[in-house]
Amino acid sequence: MAITQAMATSFKVGLLDGDFNFGSGTTDVYKIALYTSSATLDAATTAYTATGEVSSSGTNYTAGGNTLTVSQVPTSTGTTAFLDFSDTTWSNATITANGALIYNSTQGDKAVAVLAFGGDKTSTAGDYTIIFPTADSSNAIIRIA
Repeated sequence: MAITQAMATSFKVGLLDGDFNFGSGTTDVYKIALYTSSATLDAATTAYTATGEVSSSGTNYTAGGNTLTVSQVPTSTGTTAFLDFSDTTWSNATITANGALIYNSTQGDKAVAVLAFGGDKTSTAGDYTIIFPTADSSNAIIRIA
């Protein structure tokens, strides 16, 4: 099993089909789910799955993950369009995760991007935080050049 960081290919097609809206005032809800090293996630991932997801039993993690807030609505610098999310935290959590999936929960749980952490990242009765990169054309979590 492996988690490979990638923008989901189905997300790219969904953008052209108009399935995703990240702008201000959107009713689309984006979530991030955490996964163990037993998960298989990559560019071919099309939707949220519970297979390989972090356990929600006694961990302060809820199946399906946290709801994300768009912190930078779609914008551009030069020829690169980008958007970003606010950091998200599971408080007082005991979690070991190897990666994550960002997905649109209002559009059939369609996959947006797979994040690979480069190994297991753990919290024990503490905060488990996903810190998104700087919201600019070189670093934002979602960039289209």
